[in-house]
This record gives sequence, structure tokens and C-alpha cells, in this order.
Amino acid sequence: MKAVVMAGGEGTRLRPMTSSMPKPLLPVANRPIMEHVLRLLKRHGLNETVVTVQFLASLVKNYFGDGEELGMELTYANEEKPLGTAGSVKNAEEALKDDAFLVISGDALTDFDLTDLIRFHKEKGALVTVCLTRVPNPLEFGITIVDEAGKVERFLEKPTWGQVFSDTVNTGIYVMEPEVFDYFEPDVPVDWSGDVFPQLMKEGKPIYGYIAEGYWEDVGTHESYVKAQADVLEGKVDVEIDGFEISPGVWVAEGAEVHPDAVLRGPLYIGDYAKIEADAELREHTVVGSNVVVKSGAFLHRAVVHDNVYIGQQSNLRGCVIGKNTDIMRAARIEDGAVIGDECLIGEESIVQGNVRVYPFKTIEAGAFVNTSVIWESRGQAHLFGARGVSGILNVEITPELAVRLAGAYATTLKKGSTVTTARDHSRGARALKRAVISALQASAIDVRDLENVPLPVARQQTARGSAGGIMVRTTPGVPDSVDIMFFDERGADLSQAGQRKLDRVFARQEYRRAFPGEIGDLIFPASVFDSYTGSLLRAVDITGISESGLKVVVDASNGSAGLVLPSLLGRLGVDSLTINPGLDESRPTETPDARRSGLVRLGEIVASARAAFGVRFDPVGERLSLVDERGRIIEDDRALLVMLDLVAAERRAGRVALPVTTTRIAEQVAAYHGTQVEWTTTSPDDLTRVGREDGTVFGGDGRGGFIIPEFSSVFDGAAAFVRLIGLVARTQLTLSQIDARIPRAHVQRRDLATPWAVKGLVMRHVVEAAGDRDVDTTDGVRVVEPDGRWVLVLPDPAEAVTHLWAEGPDDASAQQLLDEWSAVVDSAGR
Repeated sequence: MKAVVMAGGEGTRLRPMTSSMPKPLLPVANRPIMEHVLRLLKRHGLNETVVTVQFLASLVKNYFGDGEELGMELTYANEEKPLGTAGSVKNAEEALKDDAFLVISGDALTDFDLTDLIRFHKEKGALVTVCLTRVPNPLEFGITIVDEAGKVERFLEKPTWGQVFSDTVNTGIYVMEPEVFDYFEPDVPVDWSGDVFPQLMKEGKPIYGYIAEGYWEDVGTHESYVKAQADVLEGKVDVEIDGFEISPGVWVAEGAEVHPDAVLRGPLYIGDYAKIEADAELREHTVVGSNVVVKSGAFLHRAVVHDNVYIGQQSNLRGCVIGKNTDIMRAARIEDGAVIGDECLIGEESIVQGNVRVYPFKTIEAGAFVNTSVIWESRGQAHLFGARGVSGILNVEITPELAVRLAGAYATTLKKGSTVTTARDHSRGARALKRAVISALQASAIDVRDLENVPLPVARQQTARGSAGGIMVRTTPGVPDSVDIMFFDERGADLSQAGQRKLDRVFARQEYRRAFPGEIGDLIFPASVFDSYTGSLLRAVDITGISESGLKVVVDASNGSAGLVLPSLLGRLGVDSLTINPGLDESRPTETPDARRSGLVRLGEIVASARAAFGVRFDPVGERLSLVDERGRIIEDDRALLVMLDLVAAERRAGRVALPVTTTRIAEQVAAYHGTQVEWTTTSPDDLTRVGREDGTVFGGDGRGGFIIPEFSSVFDGAAAFVRLIGLVARTQLTLSQIDARIPRAHVQRRDLATPWAVKGLVMRHVVEAAGDRDVDTTDGVRVVEPDGRWVLVLPDPAEAVTHLWAEGPDDASAQQLLDEWSAVVDSAGR
């Protein structure tokens, strides 16, 4: 049997290490990752191997040649353009068409029993056998579900936490019959998991999953690269280490020179012809490459040093990676997580802070303090996006410098000459950051339409009017000292998961586009923004019957930007209204839950004394809405969703409503009673927005004050929900308390459980297994439906080490009991 080693990837996440070196040639324990892979193939009798190459292909070919030094026969299949995981193998079809073959990545470190994998493939008579393994964090991999016989039931590529229902992932190792090539065309970018396998499963072809025991690490990030070194030194992976173990865990290669007074605390590795001087100290998980010089007094701990590096006296290297041919001068300090590219000079007594990237061929001057990456300039950061965009403490985590880099990365994802709409809330911090954002956009050849201080829905609507995207800076809801930088797509909706990943990649690589002098973007300030918004809103939403109804309403603007649009809106509606807290208060750009509750109580008192039909309270940016009925009683947010749903469905009598899976199933009863149906979505606003855009959607909401009025907009909009509510109440001649009274009571309980990141995937697998024969819904997380109709939803948090649980029953006690049962399942799996 022949093997195919895929060695064409660029390894963009590993830059600057892969800026001048293909990822398969990155050394692990001073031997290229791909060499470890080839030696594994040889151990299992797979001596004839085809290597697929594309990025820096000549370096791979020059290093391994025809494979004679390894006792193997290597041939190469060169891709002129990236063809995807399947397309690259198809490119080598001529060499593989006669017999079954094994496909393996050239940049994943493993010691799997390939012989047993091949045996399994033959016994099952499979067309394709996918090698699977279990990992703590399945987010970056493709989840695969197999039945008891090992047959693959489902693939899910790079899931979100809400889609994680197993920790069994695709390793990218396959055994295949040559007939698989009949199912796709040559010279076309095609992927196995995304394109070929789903087609084979659709046609009922035998695809099996083999769950392998042993070590596997996809070396795709700097963290996993450093971890792979430590795992080899700890003996966690069965690979050959080139050298002699002179003491437990201390490996020294041929020709290395280690002074007797050097301090070595293993496990560690010293490459061939390296020189370690007296009083140098090398500690755990340090790997020193070939021909490296470590001078007296230097200290290295968990440092990975490539070939031909000079490390000067008194230098201090911790948890960093140093590229080949680099000079680290006297007393330089390189901190945890930093990566220095090839052929750099790090001057005397300079300090390179943690997580900084220094790209190849750069010089750090003596005494410099480097806390941002040196590419052109700037630095990278992982996990940019949270639930509200990019969030953090003002001037600590979110600084003007970071705002510039973020905006530059966003601009790089757009075409030169595109227009971006910018906006902010009424806080001083948001104003300062927005100015930094505008400068970066213009410097990246982007024209800017600046709305200044507007409600969030206005910013979204204006973005959708011809802009390629938008950026809103606001105070984090409920957290006065934090800010959110929100990114919109061309429709004014939050960036999709794919858009976020694209922005994340550009930001991490820090390869920002810069405009030539004649390309600097323009800056304009649109006029009549509020009149335009209210005019569009009143044309789109049904307001018949309002002016004749004689309704009186109380509106609380919460001293936020929502108050900017209310004068124009209320005047044109012709409704008798009392507006409270209309002025902007820079000192209170957001409100705590307690302040919000107090405001609602006060609103209720005013509504009752004024004998108004109802009261509404906007959040400070006009995105969300809270309700008070005619008696002055607060209608809780989850209940307000049902009230709005009942009103809309009763009027429309058809169509679809978009609700997240965490909503009470009483919503289904309300919708069905009036002839509408519920489409359940994930908890992501992005997903609600997607359904809100579809034809036939008449309403959407999240149960937390966010309402979608699709005839006007597919995003949360407090003003649109307010106008829609006035019209509905005016036409039905029912009070909110009457509508509330006719809707059954819901009994939904919620609980949050601390769950370490390392066991989240395991927890979700245990939940699926514990579900047994019960109905399971994996729209978002795992929802298990009991035979009596009760249900529980288990959902991992995407940003925190927490698992959320919701349970609903016929009464609170029943829901609480169900919550207790499944909390025990989650707790037991997490131990």
C-alpha cells in the first residue's frame, strides 16, 4: 500500500515561523514534523509515498529528496494552485489508482497504529476509513459521529461551541480505495470532509470511522507547537529522538559540547554540534537546535530554539520560539509566548514582551522594550470576538492602539475605495476610540461615513444603505468601564462567524493594507440621519389606527441615544406621549441591572398615575425594549416576547417567527393557535438575523428585550418594536395585561456550571450518551426531550469556561428536578 503525505499548507497561524519555512519542515525535537510522519509510515511498512506540495515546495523537495536517506521511495505531486485536501490527492491520482492508499498530514505529530487502521479498513470493506481521535477542545477540528459498527453517521466541520455534541474528531488520516476519485473532478479545489464525504454518504457508500488510541497533535498554533516539543520530551508520543540520553530526560545529539558547569534540568534536548557554556542554565522542555551557541549565564526554560542561533551572556528566554540564524545579544529578555522569526537581531538588554511576534530579518535595537509585534509594526491577539464584538476594559484591554489595528484589519478584508459607516454611543471613551478607528480606515484606502452619536439600530440601518460594512463603538451593557467595538456586514448585521474568522486571521497575521498617498479615504458626515431613519420606519411598519386610537404612552429614553430619534418619531406618529429621561448623560452611558430595575419601577408608577395604555423603556443605545402594562406592572422580558408574539401572530395569521432554542415551548402553542409556526435558531443574534431576512418571517425575538420587525429590519431594533407595538395595541383594542393573561404561564429554569475548557467536548459527548433513546435536538448545544414533553438544553459558553443549562416542565418543581438531573450529568463528565 502507498501513502500520501499532504505537505502543501501555508501554516498561516504559525507565522512568523512559517514566513520563510513550510510548516512540515518546522522542527520538533530538532527533526522536521514531516520526518516524524515519514518515519511512522516506514515503521508500518508504507515505504512508497507521494508527497503533495504547493507552498515553498522546493524547500520540501530539497530537504527530503527521493527519500533514500530514510530508506523510502518519495515522489512529489506539485499543485500549481491550492486544490484543497481532496483536490491535492486527486492531483496524485496517477500514482495511486492501482490499490488502496493511506492519506496523512505532513504537519500533525502522531504515533497511531496505522497497521491496525489498515486492517480495520479491509475488514469493513470500506470505501473510505476516517481515522478519529478524542480531544478536549474540538472547536478547531471536524466532529465525526459513528454508529456502533463504526459507520460514519455525520460530519460537522469546525463547529461552534453550540454545535459541539461530541469530542471525537477527524484527524485527517484516511485509508481509501482508488474508486473514491470517481466522485470529483481534477484541478478543482475540493475538500474531503466538506465536499466528498457528504456526497458519498448521500449515496450510501461505506464510510467508516476508526477511533485510534495514542498520541495526535495538530501542530497548527504556536501553543500546540510548543506543546508538541514538551510531549516528545516527556515521552508522551512514540517517536525517535536523535541523540543520547545522558541522564533521565536529558538528550544530547552527536557533536554537542556541554560544559560540566552548565545546569541541565530535563526533560530537554540539545542538538548536534551545539555549544552550552559554563553557568548556562537549561530547564524543562527546552529544545536547542543544531549549531546553537548558549553563552555563560544564559537561562532557557520551555524555549524552542531553531538551528544556528546565538544566545548571548545573561540572556533570559522563557516559553518562546527563536527562528534559525537569529542572534540574541547579551542580557536580552524574551518572554513567554513570544516568537522571533528567522535571521533577526535582538539587541543587548532589550526586552521582547510575551506573545509578541518579530517577523524575519528584523533588528531590535539595544535596550528596546518591545510590547507590540514587529512586522511593519503592530501585534496580534487570539480570540478577538466575544458575544458583543471585541470587548474589554477601556484603556487597559481596549486602547486606541488596538482600535487602530482592529480597524486596519477590518479594512484589509474590504476592497480599496469601499465605504464604511462609523458610529458611537454618547460616552467619551467611545468618542475617542471612534476617532482612532476612522483614522485607520482612511489610512487603509476606505471612505468613511461618520454618523457620530446615534442609536445602534440607526447605525445598522445607515450601514445597509450602500456601505461595505460598519463599526460601532459603545459602552458594554451593564459594565461602565468597558467598551465594545462592533463590526457590521453590508446589511448592517453583526459579522457572521465566517466574517469574524476572516478578520481574526488578518489581525493575527498583522498583514494590514496601507493606502498610497493618493488613495487616502474620504470622510463625510451624512445629514438628516434621524429624519431618514424615522421616515423609513414609518413607511415600512403598519401604523394604521394609531392616530385615531387616542392611546397615551409613556416612553423612557434612559438618558441614552435612543432619545435622539424619539422627537421626530413621536411627532409623526400622532400619539399622545410622555417622554422621561430624554437628555444625554455622558457619565451614564450604560446601566447596571439594579439601575434598570429601578427605572422600570419608576416607569410603572408614572404609567399607572398617568393612566397610560402602557410604558416602554429603551436601553441606552436604543437596541432593546422593556415593557410596563397599563397597571404599571413590569412585564418581564421573557414574558414580553410572548406578548409581542401573540399580538403579531394574531394579526398576521400566517408566516414564521424566529426564536432561540432557549425560549419556552409555550411560544409554539401561541404561534400555532394563530396559524404561524416557530423556526428555532441558535442563541447567536447572527442566526436570528439570518432567519429574520428570509421571506415569510413575520417576527423574531430573543427573550431579553431584543425584537426583530422583519418588514423594516432583520436586526434588533427598539424603535421599530415600539412602533409595531403601538399599532398592534391600537388595532386590537386589548390591553397588555389582557393579552398577558390569556397566555399560559411558562416554567423555565436556568443554571450555569463551571466547566474547564479541556473537558467541554467530553461533557457534550456524555450528554449525548446519557440521552439514550430520547429525542435529541442539536440546533444549538444539545436539547434532550423527555417522553412527557419536558426538555433540557445543555449549551457550552463560547467565551467562558461555563456550561449553560435550561429546563422546562409543567411547573417550577418539575423543571428544577430535570435541571438537577442533567446538572449531575454535566458535573460527572467534568470531573
